[in-house]
Amino acid sequence: MMNSHLRFSAGLSGSSLRGVVAVSCAVVLLSACASFKGIETSGTLRQAKDYSTAESLPDQHGQWPDTKWAQAIGGAPLQSLIDEAIAGNPDLQIAAARVAAATAMTDAADAASRPSVSASFNSTYQRFSENYIIPPPYAGTYRTDNALRLNFSYDFDFWGKHAGELRSALSQGKAVQAEQYNARLVIATSVARTWIQLARQYAQLDLNQQQLDVTAKIAHLTQLRLDAGLDAKSENQQTRQQVASLGAEHEQLLEQIALTRNQLAALLGQGPDRGRQIERPILPSDVVTALPDTLPLQLLGRRPDIVAARWQVEAVQGDISAAKAAFYPNVNLMAFAGFSSIGLNNLLQTGSRALGVGPAISMPILEGKTLRANLKGRVAQYDSMVATYNRALTDALHDVADQVASLRAVALQSEQQQKAVQAASGNLDLAQQRERIGTTNMLPALAAEMTLLSQRRVDLDLQARRSDLRIGLIKALGGGFDAQSQGLAIESSTPSNVSTSVRSAS
Repeated sequence: MMNSHLRFSAGLSGSSLRGVVAVSCAVVLLSACASFKGIETSGTLRQAKDYSTAESLPDQHGQWPDTKWAQAIGGAPLQSLIDEAIAGNPDLQIAAARVAAATAMTDAADAASRPSVSASFNSTYQRFSENYIIPPPYAGTYRTDNALRLNFSYDFDFWGKHAGELRSALSQGKAVQAEQYNARLVIATSVARTWIQLARQYAQLDLNQQQLDVTAKIAHLTQLRLDAGLDAKSENQQTRQQVASLGAEHEQLLEQIALTRNQLAALLGQGPDRGRQIERPILPSDVVTALPDTLPLQLLGRRPDIVAARWQVEAVQGDISAAKAAFYPNVNLMAFAGFSSIGLNNLLQTGSRALGVGPAISMPILEGKTLRANLKGRVAQYDSMVATYNRALTDALHDVADQVASLRAVALQSEQQQKAVQAASGNLDLAQQRERIGTTNMLPALAAEMTLLSQRRVDLDLQARRSDLRIGLIKALGGGFDAQSQGLAIESSTPSNVSTSVRSAS
């Protein structure tokens, strides 16, 4: 079977240097056997200017979130929980391990482009053949064959294979770092949103208890009126049904609070008992959030998921460069220096010195189909990564637009709900006034109070949703991440032409 690689090696003694030159020329001519002509990429990175966002995301002269955005929402208690989650969450520990692995791969790729030096010592006890190259008196005897060497090799990366591999490894490392920041953002916003949910549940529990108290008074009055023959039994039964329903809801809220505390404990990377120790949160006040200027363009460096996807594109570009370089001959310089002898007594003598140096040239002959298939795979991966980046950019812009649209809608709903609360409060005042002057009994006032409490519960849900959407918008804007300050920015907004990153060999 013919070897698919042709390999030449030569020393530097005598006329062999001319032979090396001749072999090198032959290698260049033979390299035409392998070509990557016709294998091109088709993916195109989309830019922020390709999207229409002026109406949905207008400039509002706002500020980008900073890394301590949780302080403005829940103060020190929420910030403390987020810090604890970042330190102890298993998902973030996995992300940190991936960063360490990517760093190791980068070191390995960098080492491949540098000279390699190693030392070796071999000692073999053997019988030397009488019909081989070992002359008497050693032939036919048992001796030790010893070699002590310092070995050197260097791969002349003429075509950029190692450079492409290093570029890929560096870019993969940058992508993993950006993914780690994205994981931190996901955990932080999950803690904040769960914290808001717990605050809402506690506030709903308070209102539920107030409704239970009012309903108990109504039930007592209807029972008195029933005993006096002033009301029908159906009204009393209806009130009892309402008390039971509110009691069931009370137990349901207690269950939700327990589950939410467990969820917070899991986000912190702790056991469920940790959730019981969390201080009861209070819903934050509403804050108007203004969008920053030039949002679509600046978002490219503010969203860690977009930055990670962009670095993945860069990584595949390096893979393509390395795959194209494999079509070309490889030249490696190898040398050694040391001692070689039969018998340990002679090993370090001057006459046992051994020296050697020479190039080794290898090239693909019958591997063109394999190399082309590998390159096609890399090109397809590049197109896939470009599509992934484009999707990440599209999703990010829609994410911001969705949060903004929902915040606007909830703000309008809150305005209307405030009017409903005020009207219910005014109706309660009138009912209490009529009760004080004796024109009606206590039941209309209690019914008005129940209506007010119901309207407050609706308003509470809207307030909690606004806080949740505010956190969602902070996440959509990157949560304070800045690729430039983290050393993860890509200087060029468009990739280099991967189809010409290595000169064609056709």
